[in-house]
Formats: sequence, structure tokens, C-alpha cells
Amino acid sequence: MTAVAPEAPMSTAPAASDDVADVLWQAWKAMELPEGFHAEIVEGFIEVSPTGRYSHSKTIYRFRRALEGFLGGDSPYAAHQDMNLQHDQKVFVPDIYLAPEEDTAYVTEDGLGLDASCVELVVEVVSPGHDAQQRDRVRKRRAYARAGIPVYVILDDYDGHGTVTVLTQPSPGEAVYAAETRVPYGKDVTVPEGPAEGFTITEEITGPPQRTRAE
Repeated sequence: MTAVAPEAPMSTAPAASDDVADVLWQAWKAMELPEGFHAEIVEGFIEVSPTGRYSHSKTIYRFRRALEGFLGGDSPYAAHQDMNLQHDQKVFVPDIYLAPEEDTAYVTEDGLGLDASCVELVVEVVSPGHDAQQRDRVRKRRAYARAGIPVYVILDDYDGHGTVTVLTQPSPGEAVYAAETRVPYGKDVTVPEGPAEGFTITEEITGPPQRTRAE
């Protein structure tokens, strides 16, 4: 396997085939990755990415901890990480996702993940590098909309001085979200619907606005 530098995802172009989706699906299921890497199928490619850097992981931790506190112990929903979400022979591994606490009914037949239909919200913390940024801002935006995931939250250190984007009202056939709220770091934004309705994303989660960000 080709070595991959930290934070630099590797994309594998699909082979010529009458059924590219099936070829990619079988290739993904056969992959054996080193610890610390995960593979996704997004828009006709298998993308292999490493675990994020320290700041990336800390943001994920703060978001998940705050979301769990908001949900409380009585909620039937929970914030999860590190799971393959499958939809129509596509695979996503979001930084955080919100799904039922009791999710065994949604385990896929192959046992490799969960059906994305149970997911109410996904979160991506954007990593440095042009391809990583395009993946979360563009490719995954379309992919999550196609899967009908109701809420997609993007925390992006590399958009200006940092921005939070909350996308809702997916249109699977068009692969778009009809509603978008985008605010700079330092300004609160609230999830408008679903089990996390009313959850506010604050500077305590994102960190303060940044003057500069190294790519």
C-alpha cells in the first residue's frame, strides 16, 4: 500500500467496469488498512485518510462532549464516532454522527457498519490541504445530501478566520441541501431541527477566530 502523509487523503480512481459501484464496493470490503487510517467511498473514489492531528481531535472531543451534555441521559439518541455509515454502496466515516443509542437494528448485513438511514446529524471538522477541504466542503456535502442525512455541520478552520456551516433540508435526488446557515467563529449558531434541535455551537467548541491558519 502506498504510504500516506498525515492529513493528506489518498484517492483511488475506479477501474473501468460495467458496474463501477460494485467494483469499488468489493474493493473497499477487501481492504486491510494500518491502524489509524480509514477508507470511504465518496463520489466514485475510495478515499483513504489518516487520523487527524491534535487540534482536529480536540475540536471533535469538545463538540461531542457538548452534544452529549445537551442530549442528557434520557435521550434515545447518542453521539458516536469511528463507524462506517453505508448508503447505496457508498461509505462515510464522519468525525461525529448522531443516531439512536440502540442501533443494532441498523447494522448492515455484512456487519461492517450502520445503514445511514438511522443517522440524524453528521459533523466534519475540516483538515488542512486542498483535497481534504474539498472533500468535506463539496464531495461529502453532496454525498450526505444524497443519503438524506437531515443535518450536516461543518467546522472549518481554513475558511477565513474559521466558519461553522449548518446544512439542512437535504434533497437526495439533487444532492443538495436547501437550507444553509454559515457563521464565523465567535458567533453562536443553533441546530434548527432533529434530535439536536436547539443545540448551540459556540466558541467553546470551535475555539476563537484565528488571524492566520497554516495549511
